[in-house]
Amino acid sequence: MRRLPPLRALEAFVRVVRLGSARAAAAELGLSPSALSRRITNLEEFTGKKLFSRTGQVMRLSIEGRAFYDNVTPHLEALADAVEAQSENLQLLRLRLGVMPLFGTQRLFPRLSELRTAYPRLHLDIDTGAQLVDRVGDTLDAAITLMSEPDPSLHAVQLDQNKLHAIVNKDLAEQIGPVPDRAKLEKQTFLLHTDMPLSLNAWREAIGLPDMQPNAVDHYDSGQLILEAAAQGLGIATMHNDHLARNNDPRLARLFDVTVDSPYSYWFICRPADLEARPVRIFHDWVVKAGL
Repeated sequence: MRRLPPLRALEAFVRVVRLGSARAAAAELGLSPSALSRRITNLEEFTGKKLFSRTGQVMRLSIEGRAFYDNVTPHLEALADAVEAQSENLQLLRLRLGVMPLFGTQRLFPRLSELRTAYPRLHLDIDTGAQLVDRVGDTLDAAITLMSEPDPSLHAVQLDQNKLHAIVNKDLAEQIGPVPDRAKLEKQTFLLHTDMPLSLNAWREAIGLPDMQPNAVDHYDSGQLILEAAAQGLGIATMHNDHLARNNDPRLARLFDVTVDSPYSYWFICRPADLEARPVRIFHDWVVKAGL
């Protein structure tokens, strides 16, 4: 059998990379900074590679270190899966996940059977409540939410980049016509998602009417309800092209042939330290690979 690398050194290396800090990794492992440094040095001696550059107390991942991490991490995950699969002390893995309702309905739930097949011991507690970002690390292990820029203290993965559409009932679209008309638009009610407050301004700028004032702006905290309201002719919703396409509602249409970059994207977020928790890591890697 070939000689195995020092597993404790591998664990120290992976934690430094994932947490982005040698100090944080040492604290997670219950080691002194010098003990952590010795483990990294042992791994560098074993591999013959300089995995980090060191300046004083600061450790920065080298090009060789990044390549080593990218190649080794999938095998470490596979090893963890294999050991767990053979364990007699099988326990459920549970993830407390915050999800925006429309993302859950359109993108997550249609794919959850794939996750269950791949990881039958992983179970999700789904929370669609308010203030998801504020509750990550407290009542939530992770969340998928809509935002412009994530908090830099969080680990964040951008899941998409959308265009904005003005979405309306087809009959209303015909009444307004194919060309932006200030007089007609200012008679309309606009439907604005509370998590996308900048969307209406971005759309008005794109159609060349930045100071257009609608008759009213109604606010919704549910993407599904805002699409239903638009379908019933209650107003014009500024939502993502992806929301329209996935909703597949024959009552709805896009208003005007205008391309608008959205200020918002869906992001997966969690605390960096929580990536070490098996349920968070499994779900994180699945979401990225699945391309939800």
